[in-house]
Amino acid sequence: MNILITGATGFIGKALCHALIEQGHNLYVISRKPDQVNRILGCTVIASADPFCWLDIPMDAVINLAGAPIADARWSEHRKELLINSRIGPTRQLISYIEQCSHKPEVLISGSAIGIYGAHGDDDVREDSHCNDDFAHRLCQLWEAEAMAAETYGVRVCILRTGLVLGRDGGMLSRLLTPFRLGLGGHIGSGLQYMPWIHRQDLLRIITFLIDRKDLSGAFNGTAPVPVRNNTFSRILGAELKRPVLLPVPGIVLRLALGEMSQLMLRGAKVIPWRLQENGFEFEYSTLRPALQEIL
Repeated sequence: MNILITGATGFIGKALCHALIEQGHNLYVISRKPDQVNRILGCTVIASADPFCWLDIPMDAVINLAGAPIADARWSEHRKELLINSRIGPTRQLISYIEQCSHKPEVLISGSAIGIYGAHGDDDVREDSHCNDDFAHRLCQLWEAEAMAAETYGVRVCILRTGLVLGRDGGMLSRLLTPFRLGLGGHIGSGLQYMPWIHRQDLLRIITFLIDRKDLSGAFNGTAPVPVRNNTFSRILGAELKRPVLLPVPGIVLRLALGEMSQLMLRGAKVIPWRLQENGFEFEYSTLRPALQEIL
């Protein structure tokens, strides 16, 4: 297949590119710094800042992972604008590209996040669950709406709402390892909030599953089937690192340090990948301990 990708140099994108190349696909990467893409990825792809240069090349699938990391900085008004623009801009460019293609791609896989649901306490959250309004919800809602415009041109659209993605060379887990290895780890706030997570390898398998399943479209929760509470996550991580888990982070400290962004860590949702399981996807890492054992 010819596959067009945005966000290819990120934590998920790099691993995805390696997996797709191993499967024999041809990859076309949109990047603001195309001359650096092959060095960053460590593999050979075709890169450009302008997808319209490939209008004559029939793409079979488009994967949209572009977007600034949501938890890398405090949510100032400037940061919120950056988070929105870094998602809406590339997605809108992709839709314009698809509009002009004489040979339309069969499918668009577009990223989103479980933040669209807002806080839900202990209730199971499926793809059709109601959403509670906050900035993360509005951000994801705008992002998804832009991607769904591809349906206007006869393209099948799959929206992938990811949770905390676990892998060995980046993401939130890499930030947690140092304090936990030093014995400074602990739960956040009450620790009772759910942390929907997924092993990065399963997330990559979901993407290829959705490309292959021509009968599937719409939103899918990209989370493992057994979400855990924050205190359970901390306890299991500490046990796998053979370190004590003694120093919880009080919610008020997190609110003072991070402001509105602290709600991402203090308020949870028990997100379930209902549609993936209903359609036969089998997770390699359904529970947290084996996932952390493989990564660590």
